[in-house]
Amino acid sequence: MHVQAAPVAYDGFEPSGRMHIAQGIGKAVIVNRMTRAGFTFLFWVADWFAMLNHKMGGDLEKIRTVGRYFIEVWKALGMDMSRVRFLWCSDEINSRSDEYWQLVMDISTRFSRSRIDRCSQIMGRGNEELSVSQYFYPCMQCADIFFLGVDVCQLGLDQRKVNVLAREYADYRKLDKPIVVSHHMLPGLKQGQEKMSKSDPSSAIFMEDSREEIEAKIRKAYCPPKVCDGNPCVQYYRRIVFPRCADKGETVIIERTEENGGNVAFASYDEFAAAYSAGDLHPKDVKANLARILDDFVEPVRRHFREDPSASSLLATIRKWQAEKEAASV
Repeated sequence: MHVQAAPVAYDGFEPSGRMHIAQGIGKAVIVNRMTRAGFTFLFWVADWFAMLNHKMGGDLEKIRTVGRYFIEVWKALGMDMSRVRFLWCSDEINSRSDEYWQLVMDISTRFSRSRIDRCSQIMGRGNEELSVSQYFYPCMQCADIFFLGVDVCQLGLDQRKVNVLAREYADYRKLDKPIVVSHHMLPGLKQGQEKMSKSDPSSAIFMEDSREEIEAKIRKAYCPPKVCDGNPCVQYYRRIVFPRCADKGETVIIERTEENGGNVAFASYDEFAAAYSAGDLHPKDVKANLARILDDFVEPVRRHFREDPSASSLLATIRKWQAEKEAASV
């Protein structure tokens, strides 16, 4: 902040499927904190990337529809849009195609196939064989950083490998290295799930889930007593509940019956984690309150998609496509 008077941060996202709570609330908290600190935040709506990665059947119009749905969710959550810009990948690249593709080609000549293979995690891919289109993906994502002229890459830890690729390319070309500010990944709700999966709806809370769906998912979630590490319910408090409440100037209240100790307030996650580790909080109370708090967080989004005709139409269309996909897979 002392070097750059008007710093620019960015995150890119593939529009695909429904938005989970980390993409919604987690990202809104981060963006609002960065814009309050003086950043302009660019969202790179990576429609072409989603097509390369075979999302939404590779249908660009469907992908762009999902992108509009994502934007509606963030608006409903109260993301401060005064210093936020949404740039559609396909539009921006088409408007400056010579510049962009020369950059992509130059990056592709600097790295070996094995180096690009190591970036496959950014696409949510493991050891499966990549299609030719997916080899373009890391080179393009690396190019985005320089094409957009950003100072800070603010993406998840799962994207760190391509951010390192960009810093290596900056060394080659004697360019300013982008600063990498990564956020942690929210685990799935089941035991052993390091990351939520959209392919397993029971592993995550989604931004338009009903109260009943949230309660059912949290009730079944893994929550071992006195254990914070590897406990998804506790990590939801750490990554979602406490940051969101801190931004609103609120403490986190765990509601309990008088016979179980009565209500207790926590000003920080550290206080909460210490109490849970000591056995002062029961998993049943932690889960019941987590469901209640998350339901409160999600309600403005549900209300927006109920009351706004355009947003309601977007969600209905996406749900229709999901139903068709599920029916075809049976």
